[in-house]
Amino acid sequence: MGISQEDNAKAYWRENIRLMLILLVVWFIVSFGMGILFVDELDKFRLFGFKFGFWMAQQGSIYVFVVLIFIYVHKMNRLDHKYGVDEDADDYVEDDDYYRHDESFIDSISEHDEKRER
Repeated sequence: MGISQEDNAKAYWRENIRLMLILLVVWFIVSFGMGILFVDELDKFRLFGFKFGFWMAQQGSIYVFVVLIFIYVHKMNRLDHKYGVDEDADDYVEDDDYYRHDESFIDSISEHDEKRER
């Protein structure tokens, strides 16, 4: 008995939500925890001549957020590939006539633009 498409979609979204929740927890710990709650403890250390708690609140959290974005992109690409919903799996067939339009279509667009300008 194979896995249905609905079960596959549920598993995909379950993993997607799990990943987002993990990254949001890290984001919360870095922004709220290190910037507000634990700042006094972190200020006992120095980084680049600044108190670590201050540095994390002002600069370090930004670096962590950027890293979280790259982690999310990497993990989602792997997840998409795992469930067969990545861009590489698209069944796009290039058609020579796809971008060609007959003159009546082009005329109808230009007439529509002229009416809008009035």
